[in-house]
Amino acid sequence: MPPLTLALCIAFLLIGIGISAALIIQVSGGVDNEIDFYSNKKVQYTRGFDVFASLYPLMNIVLALVLMIRVVKQEALVSASRQYKNRFLNSVNKFLARSPVKGGFLLLLPVFIIVTLILLLFGQQADSIIKVFTETTTWEFSQHTHPSYVPYTGHYLCTVAACGHPKLVKPLRIGKRQGNAIIVNRQLMIANAYEEMLSDYMPALHRFIRRVYDQYGYPLSKHIDTPFRSDVIYLLMKPLEYFFALNLYLFCIYPEKKISRQYL
Repeated sequence: MPPLTLALCIAFLLIGIGISAALIIQVSGGVDNEIDFYSNKKVQYTRGFDVFASLYPLMNIVLALVLMIRVVKQEALVSASRQYKNRFLNSVNKFLARSPVKGGFLLLLPVFIIVTLILLLFGQQADSIIKVFTETTTWEFSQHTHPSYVPYTGHYLCTVAACGHPKLVKPLRIGKRQGNAIIVNRQLMIANAYEEMLSDYMPALHRFIRRVYDQYGYPLSKHIDTPFRSDVIYLLMKPLEYFFALNLYLFCIYPEKKISRQYL
């Protein structure tokens, strides 16, 4: 491989090793002491080290290290015989021949900058890679707890859909609507962010849709009073969720920021 390409690949391997190490720490423990989702009783337990979950990132680290050792040995022989007419390229080649890993470390910063720019381009926040670990529940780096049970009455379709079985609807946190606590998942946040965008750009259309929804959707939501019915509504709302998300990413400069601030 060309020396710069090789150093770039090693940089990604080093990043992968760091992420895999963080994953192993993430599954090493954690505490949950919140209200149970359905029984409304307080439950407290300590999560033990998850051996099976740690095997995959551990194997990633082993394979990356073995690969880097092999590459360094082979590249040291190949680069010694490679010559460039350009003096700068020749100097870079000699430096990387002596230690491709050092070149990988030097490229870590520009790689992180490129990754951050890509995240920002697609509406993500610069610290998204950190939030992958912290915006979770009951694990070592977790900063959230499971949302507790809240009553169903007085909510709309996406809201009652968030009250389904947690493994399916994936509740994220407790939010507030008109002073009342509600369970918030991503589907609900996307739907509300789309409604907010619609009210900003097309208020007349928003008023019409809201009037029709209040007339037909709200009475229907009163009959969705079991987790199973919430699951069904959640799945039926999935195509609309994708449609809302597509529009947010087409017409909002910072779609993820608009989505994440809903019901805070």
